[in-house]
Amino acid sequence: MNALNRTWSGYLRQDGRKGIRNRVLVIYTVECSAFVAQEIARQSGNLDVECVGFEGCTDNEYAVRMLISLIRHPNVGAVLAVGLGCEYIQPEWLADIAKEEGKPADWFYIQQNGGTVSSIKKGLSIVHTMLDELKQTSRVPMTFSDLVIGAECGGSDYTSGLAGNVVVGNFFDQLVDAGGTAIFEEIVEAIGLGHLLSARAATQEARKDIECTYEKALQYCKSVRQYSVSPGNFAGGLSTIEEKSMGAVIKSGSRPIQGVLKVSQKVPHPGLWLLDSTPDPHWMQFGITNPNDNEGLMDLISCGSHITFLVTGRGTVVGSAVAPVIKITGNSTTYANMIDDMDFDAGKVLDGLCNQAELTQELMEMVCEVAAGTPSKSEALGHKEYFIPYKFQEKEVVRRACEK
Repeated sequence: MNALNRTWSGYLRQDGRKGIRNRVLVIYTVECSAFVAQEIARQSGNLDVECVGFEGCTDNEYAVRMLISLIRHPNVGAVLAVGLGCEYIQPEWLADIAKEEGKPADWFYIQQNGGTVSSIKKGLSIVHTMLDELKQTSRVPMTFSDLVIGAECGGSDYTSGLAGNVVVGNFFDQLVDAGGTAIFEEIVEAIGLGHLLSARAATQEARKDIECTYEKALQYCKSVRQYSVSPGNFAGGLSTIEEKSMGAVIKSGSRPIQGVLKVSQKVPHPGLWLLDSTPDPHWMQFGITNPNDNEGLMDLISCGSHITFLVTGRGTVVGSAVAPVIKITGNSTTYANMIDDMDFDAGKVLDGLCNQAELTQELMEMVCEVAAGTPSKSEALGHKEYFIPYKFQEKEVVRRACEK
């Protein structure tokens, strides 16, 4: 049976979207409340209780929009917001947003609840009540047309552009053809290929947005005199940013690009989308484009990705909060060395053990299983990494830099 014809049960949300997980999200609104929030999640003893938050006590639109998008994410069923009491991001209005989405929600201040011990006890009581409520969530059929899947690279080597990213691109083509949604990012890893991306634009507006996004990333790289290529990439057999870019871009497949998304923007309609996570020109500073893989994964998840692909030739151990991560490598040696962490070996195609079509079908089957509830390896191990930095982006795509 072709995986495209598979169905599984999802969790119906008030906005009509369907989730593949039904998680309680514990949010801390400042670093000072992080320990209490993390202990609530840890002591709950339930892998479906997760903790995320923002460390800053001053305003940051990027972080606020990120937290709101995670509250609204279809994989999230309930929300508990924990604040200290004097920070900018207020837990009450985060809980109110969750209630507007039809999700069980609650909040409290540690300052008003007696401190650490009593706050953890209160939070655990709330979370256990929420877990009981979530047992009543309506279940509905899901197919590939309901899925949003994001992809990024992490620790590329020479096999990434030959196998790892290639199978993702082939998968994305089939996902889009089935009526689903695919998101790829890392425009700073597309240096030298802007003309190829703009040629695939679905509309004239999409072409302008792609060109502006590419030009912004290029100017950033020039300004800091650093491109998104690392010693690990060189050790893995890559020689230039252009060579790495070819591998990074091939994960987008071959379908028309519908447009450019900003971080935390809901996908307007199905199809293939480019995610712009590079800060806009007047907020540029060194190291702010892609500080680590988990920042990129959270950016993809903020746009509604049910599952994310992390393609790495070198290997990685991370997972993420909210959405499962499927870790893919084109290097069979890496897969064998990191069998506890890597989910999918695309290197078999380089050894002649299968063809690209067979490999793509195998990845589709794995996605079906994970979407139906089978934990990815990072989920089973309890990896819940995330990163929400201080960052700045305009709500709309900025074209000023390339219109001058």
